[in-house]
Amino acid sequence: MTKEELEFLRYPIGRFKLPDNITSNKIKEWITVLEQFPIRFEALVKHLTKEQLDTCYRPDGWTVRQVVHHVSDSHHHSYTRFKWALTEDKPLIKAYNEADWAELSDSKTAPIQMSLEHLKAVHYKLVYLLKSLGDEDLNKSFMHPETNSEVLLKVNIGVYAWHGNHHYAHIENLLKRKGWL
Repeated sequence: MTKEELEFLRYPIGRFKLPDNITSNKIKEWITVLEQFPIRFEALVKHLTKEQLDTCYRPDGWTVRQVVHHVSDSHHHSYTRFKWALTEDKPLIKAYNEADWAELSDSKTAPIQMSLEHLKAVHYKLVYLLKSLGDEDLNKSFMHPETNSEVLLKVNIGVYAWHGNHHYAHIENLLKRKGWL
C-alpha cells in the first residue's frame, strides 16, 4: 500500500482545515452537522453484523465497533471541554489516551447501541448549548496539554463537526470497499 493510499484511509475527508474567517454562517453550518450526525451515524452502522462491526476500517486501524465507541467517548469529552471553557478562565483540559481507551472492553466488545444512544444524548445537550452561545462565549477557550495550544470554542465546534464526518467516512469507505453498502 502506498503512502498516499494509507493517508486516504486515515483521512478520507482530509485533515481539518480551519477557515481564515469563521463566520456566523460557518458556525451554524457546523452546529447543523453536529445536530444531524448521531442519526446519520446510527443509520450507517445499526444494521451491521457482529463480523462487520469487528472488521478494521484500515490496516492497523480500529474495528468499526471501536470507532463507534471512540466517537461517543470523544464527543463526550468535547462536551465537557465546552462546559469548562464556559465556566472557567482558559482551563487546562484533561487529555486522554484514546488508543488505550479503544482497547477497553466497552470499546472492543460492547454493543454499539449504548454508544449510539449516548452520542444522541450528548449531541442533544451539546447542540442546545451551542445554539445559545453569543460571540463572547464563542471566543472563550481552553488549553490543550498535548499541543500546549489555546483552542477557541468556535474552532472546537468545527473540529468536532469534522471529527464526526471523519469517522463516518472511515466506516462508509470500508462498507463500500467490502460491498456491504
